[in-house]
Amino acid sequence: MDKKFRTEKDTLGEFPVPADAWYGIQTARAVDNFPISGRGPDRDFIIAHARIKRAAATANHEAGWLDAKLTNAIGKAADAVIAGEHHADFVVDRFQAGAGTSHNMNTNEVIANLANVALGGQKGAYTPVHPNDHVNMGQSTNDTIPTAIRLACLAKLPRLLAAVEAMATEYETIAKREAKTVKSARTHLQDAVPTTVGREFGAYAVALRRCANALQHTRPLLCEIGLGGSAAGTGLNTAPGYAERAAKELARLTHEPIVPAKDLAAAMQSMGDLQQLSNAIRLLALELTRISNDMRLLASGPRTGLGEIMLPAVQPGSSIMPGKVNPVMFEMLNQVCYQVLGQDHAVSMMAQAGQLELNVMMPALGSALFDAMDWLTNAMNAATEKNLKGLKVDRERCLYFIHTSVGLATLLNNSIGYAAAAEVAKESEKTGRPVRDIVAAKGLMKAEDFDRLVAQAAIDGNIKK
Repeated sequence: MDKKFRTEKDTLGEFPVPADAWYGIQTARAVDNFPISGRGPDRDFIIAHARIKRAAATANHEAGWLDAKLTNAIGKAADAVIAGEHHADFVVDRFQAGAGTSHNMNTNEVIANLANVALGGQKGAYTPVHPNDHVNMGQSTNDTIPTAIRLACLAKLPRLLAAVEAMATEYETIAKREAKTVKSARTHLQDAVPTTVGREFGAYAVALRRCANALQHTRPLLCEIGLGGSAAGTGLNTAPGYAERAAKELARLTHEPIVPAKDLAAAMQSMGDLQQLSNAIRLLALELTRISNDMRLLASGPRTGLGEIMLPAVQPGSSIMPGKVNPVMFEMLNQVCYQVLGQDHAVSMMAQAGQLELNVMMPALGSALFDAMDWLTNAMNAATEKNLKGLKVDRERCLYFIHTSVGLATLLNNSIGYAAAAEVAKESEKTGRPVRDIVAAKGLMKAEDFDRLVAQAAIDGNIKK
């Protein structure tokens, strides 16, 4: 064997493993079997799985199944992974054997080798710490992988919520600043009644916070884990009280209210909680793409479009048209949202694809959720920092549009009736004259009184008779 490799042996025979690798033969076989996406496991997923191994070792020690020496060695090795070390040795492709056995063994082998070297042993010897007998004691891929997916999602959730809140706060800030900036509302993309920039942007903040609330509601579901179910939810080869002790230790490690699922088999069969998380992520993506489209519309032009807002220029907009600036951050956010919607569809297909006691689609299901959460977090933060925080409102442009809007005739309904107001609207549409001028010419209302009526309707939302 080449000195750059060591030879390890498993139930299938011998296989070469890179000499400096902390992983072992089963990981090396998986690398050889699955050169699919070129993407290794998610960072939060690696850490979550290492926490499970640490919690399991502690729980097994408390049950008297694992001696203190091995427990400490496994714990220190897991702590190193949790701290961000050795992540380069987690090398199994995201698309791998169903359920995630390859990643589970990747973790078992890395931790076992780290523990053994710390105890004076050698990589690949697996003594005194064995990947299966000790690191994987009382566990199965069946229960560790879905638990790790849930823990990784819990780790990502605060970052996603913070990004939502940052964007909502910025929209709220703009809303307060522009509370009295009167503009024309638009329904069906047609001129409508007076409103304010503040009301329009405040509604964006409300919509985003509703999405945050939906995301928060998934947290208790994710905190119910199936660890301790072992194979097929049976609890096979687990110590009495193992599930409770392991969950308690995970709660300490994650600072989340982790508890054993009421039914450990159901936690393996059903990915319904992860689907609910995906549902909430989809809602956020739908709202974000709607809002992004509004930003692009409001910033359109600037001369031949609406041009009511001005977004900071972050890069030249054209390779051929000098001076052109495009709404690139919200275009980017749109693209991310569409991709996230695709991930949600994939999650839905994989969540329903479980059969009998196990869902074997978990590696890809987890990956889709991880990507969706990370992409939205990063995209929202970028759009908030680079565009929203520098957004300006062209108040003169807003004023121009409101005074040329035929929709102002609606304000006359209470004073002259719908039919007469419709005639004013028709005349404004036909002649191009502002409604205020027609109203004044007909002696229906002084121009200055009509202006006050517009401001009152836009800001207060009602008209006092």
